[in-house]
Amino acid sequence: MSTGPALEALGWDESRRAEVDAIDAPGGIPGRVVRQDRGWVQVARADGVHAARTRADRVGTPVVGDWVVVVDDEVAAVLERRGVLRRADPVGEGEQVLAANLDRVLVVAGLDRPVKAGRIQRAAAQAWDAGAEPTVVLTKADLVPDAESLRAEVAAEHPGTDVVAVSSRTGEGIDELARALGGDTVVLLGESGAGKSSLLNALAGAEVALTGDVRAFDAKGRHTTTRRELHLLPGGGIVVDTPGIRAIGLFVDPEAIDAAFSDIDDLSAQCRFNDCTHDHEPGCAVRAAVEAGELSAERLAAFGDLHAEAEWARRPEHERRKRRP
Repeated sequence: MSTGPALEALGWDESRRAEVDAIDAPGGIPGRVVRQDRGWVQVARADGVHAARTRADRVGTPVVGDWVVVVDDEVAAVLERRGVLRRADPVGEGEQVLAANLDRVLVVAGLDRPVKAGRIQRAAAQAWDAGAEPTVVLTKADLVPDAESLRAEVAAEHPGTDVVAVSSRTGEGIDELARALGGDTVVLLGESGAGKSSLLNALAGAEVALTGDVRAFDAKGRHTTTRRELHLLPGGGIVVDTPGIRAIGLFVDPEAIDAAFSDIDDLSAQCRFNDCTHDHEPGCAVRAAVEAGELSAERLAAFGDLHAEAEWARRPEHERRKRRP
């Protein structure tokens, strides 16, 4: 089997080769899914990008970022997923996989609107659940006079999470962010109008994604990205662009939420009881930090709310229909 530099640039390595060799798929050609449509995917192979049919009853539903094996223009196998970004299925039960084989999640928020802590906390939990590292990217830094102080404020609100401020229009911070990404596969998460497509274009150095205006009265944007799509950056690195997500229903393991709130998790180790709920137990180090002004009550409440939501999402659908959290 021959694989050229194109696949290596997309993350192909010897472990993937071993997976393909172990699959009984004569004539199979490996590739990576760069776009997903209903019943079809676009697969980047050593000889270019080709369309391939998908059969959910055979291989499930391949998503952007998946490594697959194609036989006769049909996906015959999906290789092991490493780093799966998922959320609660918005129209059914269980989870919906958004992208696969990720190294980092860029949580994109525009400085032309209030930066919502809840969105960052949810996206960070999703990132850690995927085994990926979250980075908050504050876009439109050129629109505010104090971008650095706002960046520092957001960083202080989210301990343990890297926060950078950039401007896709002026180029501020773009080169530094591109270097930090290295050869990682990253996904952009953020609401419509946050500047994801402009950020992608700035990183790519070309107009690879459509951009749209935002409404002046609420800074909301049109959904210029309508599907998840993978883009290869000229200096290395792979970016998955996603449509703006209005609601992110959590479907994560509890440990992912603990990782997103590493400050609270560290304090929990000092509680008197290992199973402390940080509600009423004596010797609670977390509540003591709130009382001392070292931890905000709002952050502790968000921590509890996300744990409750994640637990709720895993209940059977008939239970969730009876009562909402």
